[in-house]
Amino acid sequence: MYLPKSFVQADQDALQELMRAHPFGALVTMTRNGLDANHIPFLFDADPAPHGTLRGHVARANPVWQDVQLSTDALVIFQGPDSFISPSWYPSKLETAAVVPTWNYVVVHVHGHLRVIQDSGWLRAHVEALTRRHEQHRAVPWAVTDAPADYITKMVGGIVGLEIAISRLTGKWKLSQNRSERDRAGVVDGLLGEGTESARTMAALVRDSLEGR
Repeated sequence: MYLPKSFVQADQDALQELMRAHPFGALVTMTRNGLDANHIPFLFDADPAPHGTLRGHVARANPVWQDVQLSTDALVIFQGPDSFISPSWYPSKLETAAVVPTWNYVVVHVHGHLRVIQDSGWLRAHVEALTRRHEQHRAVPWAVTDAPADYITKMVGGIVGLEIAISRLTGKWKLSQNRSERDRAGVVDGLLGEGTESARTMAALVRDSLEGR
């Protein structure tokens, strides 16, 4: 990933928080047929330090868990908020007209060693943890134990676990940091004027970066 110095996000807490807030990642592996990408939800565990562990699963019918035996290095990409940035929002446009559109975004790249897991106890515990993570805010959360035991046993038998021991985290927060303070303030105003939730989210991120947070 191309990473200019002004866009580097080195705060480990921020990187981990993005993975928790946007857990649907793109798992990229090298297979016998070349590069492959699978889009799956992950659970992030901060242990062991310093980078932690990612855990997920795929259908047993998905060949990725067999193909990765050829190469256990993996990349997982977590995409956060993103937004088109119009040059018309820059005050400098009126002065020089030397401006072009761009795209702001927040992303984390996770590198690590991938391990395939077929242990039924691990898989059951993983499915339960994943369910709790995404059901906990509901008024009546669904639990794995709500389904018939034999049905869950059958379903667990149809998946394979993936665990990635994280060796490196890379974060890119592209939030107009390469523009002047006036232009960045113009970006905030322009995004807020869009009126969409995604634009408001990006506006808050640009404002925070402008204020040094």
